[in-house]
Amino acid sequence: MTSSQQLSKSERINSKKLIDRLFKGGGAKSMSAFPLRVVFMTEDADAHEPLAKMMVSVPKRYFKRAVKRNHVKRLVREAYRRNKQVLIDTLEAEEQRKALSLCFIWTDGNLRSYEEVERKIANLLQRIAEKIGKDTAGETSLSPTQPVAENTDQQ
Repeated sequence: MTSSQQLSKSERINSKKLIDRLFKGGGAKSMSAFPLRVVFMTEDADAHEPLAKMMVSVPKRYFKRAVKRNHVKRLVREAYRRNKQVLIDTLEAEEQRKALSLCFIWTDGNLRSYEEVERKIANLLQRIAEKIGKDTAGETSLSPTQPVAENTDQQ
């Protein structure tokens, strides 16, 4: 098993400050693929930090029993572990080193099969990779010497 196929402890979000920035910072984006919703944010990366960090949230509202919540978390973590290379490749291709923080939130009261969860995770990760690629391409396409046209119409 290669190291890229593992999900190490350093790749998990466990910092309350990072969780607060992810949900209250204002720079986060969100997208859904039922039964999952992902909230993600890019920041400048440190040299020793992994490029992508993740966490999983399964609200008690959907599953009262911790056994079921933990089962769903295991499914999501495993699907992410097997499909995260799409994101890593996109983040490594960028000129500036960016770190990505992800939070997967379960939004359904029913258990799903692993195949369905993996399909949804792969879909979300592909869409996030495309969005990151688009956002950084848009930032670099404007040169500092070109003025940005502003709307100056006042009523």
